[in-house]
Amino acid sequence: MDGHFLFVCKPSSHQTIEEYLTGIELPTLTHKVKRGRERFDYRYRWLSDVPLRGDALIVNWLMIEIVNAAGTVTYRNSFITDLEVGPDTVAELAACGRARWKIENESFNVLKNNGYNLEHNFGHGEVNLSAVFVSLNLLAFAFHTVCDLAEDLWRKAMEKMGTRSGFFENLRSITTFLIFPTWDDLLATLAFARPPPTAL
Repeated sequence: MDGHFLFVCKPSSHQTIEEYLTGIELPTLTHKVKRGRERFDYRYRWLSDVPLRGDALIVNWLMIEIVNAAGTVTYRNSFITDLEVGPDTVAELAACGRARWKIENESFNVLKNNGYNLEHNFGHGEVNLSAVFVSLNLLAFAFHTVCDLAEDLWRKAMEKMGTRSGFFENLRSITTFLIFPTWDDLLATLAFARPPPTAL
């Protein structure tokens, strides 16, 4: 396979790499970034060809620090990768590493807090029921993500309802009392506050 990896590198779990980093002068790159009125220094450091553990896999290590105008470090993280790290690639690799965690954390946040009740479902059943609920939750989340990306009426209905949990609550309420001939009719009713079509 020709796949590559980019993983978080915690100092506590990658002690061999920490030993290699101790007491050496690392190459450093600094970018000044302005967000609104705030200014930050993005500092990058890296080291190539470091053993992951003992004589194990050889990796490249990189670190990002974000420092505010007062000199306080507001973010720090390090990563390991098999991709080449240098002054031309370190900023992009750090951004990719940060994005990976942002995507993962936001997905779990949605699953826990925005109508999917993922944590609640872990408490059901003694053998397989909680696993079935989690699988159904993940399947629903995948379908909803496809709808978010590809279905115009779905997006308009979501915008109208304001929040994902509000959308699901309205969807649950309206289908308790009304039968819709099509999925599009249901979404149009939610999106445009249009009366549902009358049955013939």
